[in-house]
Amino acid sequence: MALTLEEANRIAQGAIAKATELNIGINVAVCDAGGRLVAFQRMDNATWAGGFGSQGKAMASAAFGRPSGDLTERANTPTLRGIVAAEGDHMMLGQGGVPITRDGKVIGAVGVGGGTAQEDEDCSRAGIALL
Repeated sequence: MALTLEEANRIAQGAIAKATELNIGINVAVCDAGGRLVAFQRMDNATWAGGFGSQGKAMASAAFGRPSGDLTERANTPTLRGIVAAEGDHMMLGQGGVPITRDGKVIGAVGVGGGTAQEDEDCSRAGIALL
């Protein structure tokens, strides 16, 4: 079963609730398994640049089926550089994106940009916890 808009919006709201608790402004992107944007939210006090980061982290997490931060250490290897370039250089291999799974299959991912790397991932995980 695919990720629904209602689920994507619930995830985004969960990430925003965590950001509010942490007193940070974030951008949150939720994409489907193919990396296509389903929902996006930008908090009033979030930087505009975090919008690109949140989408790139979600896309990378969906593409590789793992948290985007797991890819950071290998980001400059020829294989990952090649995949990112072939995709169009939209993926970001930094911490903050987390895959969304159902019945053991990746159905999408959420990415957050605006806090520290750990805060971004914490917000993403808080959003997913609402599914």
